[in-house]
Amino acid sequence: MSEGVEWAAHCCLLLDWMAGDRPVSTTRLAAGFELPPPYLNKQLQALVKAGIATSTPGARGGFRLARPLERITMMDLVAAIEGSEDAFQCTEIRRRGIGAGTPVSSPTPPCSVATAMRRAELAWRKALSEQTLADVRDDAERANPGLGDEVRAWYARN
Repeated sequence: MSEGVEWAAHCCLLLDWMAGDRPVSTTRLAAGFELPPPYLNKQLQALVKAGIATSTPGARGGFRLARPLERITMMDLVAAIEGSEDAFQCTEIRRRGIGAGTPVSSPTPPCSVATAMRRAELAWRKALSEQTLADVRDDAERANPGLGDEVRAWYARN
């Protein structure tokens, strides 16, 4: 999984803590984590395309959340950044080498490796679908009381 997922998740949390203020620019969001703005902007645009964030153009433009964190799952975020394709792609290497003599048309049992990986991926996707960004925000605030206030104060100074 790319670091873009991490960056996007943190940006969504920032946008939630900054809710009510004007849209937050890519440059300001990037400054909060010392990230390169052009790369972060690609992640933010993916969030817009997925309906997680909105974008306002112009000098006073920037990004806002399109819906509350309670309605954004971790799987929504991962799919927005990484896409929805399966993480594991079986290439049927079992039909090479010792399996090269098996005709493609002959029935073979499902690949055990692909089956195991698919089972694990489905469990992973289910777990991410059951956890919202609000859950993540609440965990962060429990671990660091006043975090939202600290974020707002930092952005007010910078």
